[in-house]
Amino acid sequence: MPVTFRPATATDLDRVVEMMAQLYAHDSAFDAGRARRATEGLLAEPESGGVWMIETDGTPAGYVVLVLGYSLEFGGRFGLLDELYVIEGCRGSGAGGEALAFAERQCRARGWQALRLEVERENHRAIALYRRSGFQAHDRFPMTKWM
Repeated sequence: MPVTFRPATATDLDRVVEMMAQLYAHDSAFDAGRARRATEGLLAEPESGGVWMIETDGTPAGYVVLVLGYSLEFGGRFGLLDELYVIEGCRGSGAGGEALAFAERQCRARGWQALRLEVERENHRAIALYRRSGFQAHDRFPMTKWM
């Protein structure tokens, strides 16, 4: 199945938030309203990144979110693969690998220096995909303080 990517629009918001809820089903802190507002904000600020629908044969297969970060360590701007979700029935089809390649192309086209992501330590399947795609693990862990 050919995998395609198209920029998400306001008409995709309900579907994206529905998929986000599936992605974060294990996280009691997920707030659909906050997620929707943040997605609307990113759609309104394309210089900060983007949201793309992943489709196979014109059918929704997931979504990918890439946002701009800045790091002295990486020499300036970098892409953060903020979210990558492939629906259950499309997993193992190559859509995730295609999404990673798409995100890399987006970073290169924007002149960003690196592509970073976060993954749950227990998500061995995703970790294997990321390693096959050239990502390297660092002996660091993210910490968050909500404002």
